[in-house]
Amino acid sequence: MWGPDDRPVYGVEVKIRRAGEKKARWEVRSNRLGEFEQRVPPGKQDYVLRADLRGYKNPAYKHLQPGPEVTVHVESDERVDTGLHLK
Repeated sequence: MWGPDDRPVYGVEVKIRRAGEKKARWEVRSNRLGEFEQRVPPGKQDYVLRADLRGYKNPAYKHLQPGPEVTVHVESDERVDTGLHLK
């Protein structure tokens, strides 16, 4: 999770859902390094990630806006690294 100044952003909620679904199945928060992790069931699937900034309060980032949703493809049970950039 990166802010507009390319610095990690702490405490932002990330909602994860399967592609084709409307409701998020998982919700995680970014840590102090701007990282987050979530285990998903093994198997070929696309997942959509988005940042949810409702209720987020950080004086350094008063006017953050979420960037576009990110689609991540998982082929089986491998680790996939991705990132979200905020505006």
